[in-house]
Amino acid sequence: MFPDRSFFNRLAEAARAETLPRFRSGLDVTNKLSSGFDPVTEGDRAAELAIRALIEESFPGHGILGEEHGNVGLDREYVWVIDPIDGTRAFISGVPVWGTLIGLQRDGRAIMGMIEQPFTGERYFADQNGSIYTGPEGERRLATRQCDALSNAILFTTSPHLFVGEEMEKYREIESQVRLFRYGCDCYAYALLAAGHIDLVIENSLKPYDVGGIIPVIEGAGGIITTWDGGRPENGGSIIAAGSRAVYEQAIAVLQR
Repeated sequence: MFPDRSFFNRLAEAARAETLPRFRSGLDVTNKLSSGFDPVTEGDRAAELAIRALIEESFPGHGILGEEHGNVGLDREYVWVIDPIDGTRAFISGVPVWGTLIGLQRDGRAIMGMIEQPFTGERYFADQNGSIYTGPEGERRLATRQCDALSNAILFTTSPHLFVGEEMEKYREIESQVRLFRYGCDCYAYALLAAGHIDLVIENSLKPYDVGGIIPVIEGAGGIITTWDGGRPENGGSIIAAGSRAVYEQAIAVLQR
């Protein structure tokens, strides 16, 4: 038995049952940092537990890397990567650009993934057959937009305030060249890229669970996602995702200076 799209849907439904009732509900927020602000909610913890329970029941030999409840069996052939609420700041602010990220790796390589946005009713799923959207627009195969140049591109980042020093300089140089830039979409920006609505996402300081569910969706739609130095993105770090080779090469040329 191997996980398929229906199993990912089961995981998404289990998470949705925990996150959606708590969205815009005035829930309590806990700060994970003594200095600064790194919020976590009851929804984060409950959604991850629900996902983990189904995985442990159906695939007890698989490892799990989760944001809220630790890691198990990271040296196993198959490892699930879970971010129950990516974009907790958006979640607690009532903005529907957060999502549940569920990914599956084989020998450290992302092979299946899902970006789930329960409030809008959208799912972006990927396996070896490509990436698929289901939601209010129906169901369709995802394909990135083949933008021909950075000057015609739409760029997203969660917040420019996350960049400092040379990273800030490089980001601002790219931002100054694009046609349009927007902030604050968290994982939803990657979904928009896979769907062909935007062309470029540039971020830094990401954790493995921030990208585990996203990588297959981008790649299955024909896009490119790597670290700023061109390496595989499974371990997070500074990440670039682009819909077209042309935009990727022009942007990464700046990032690699």
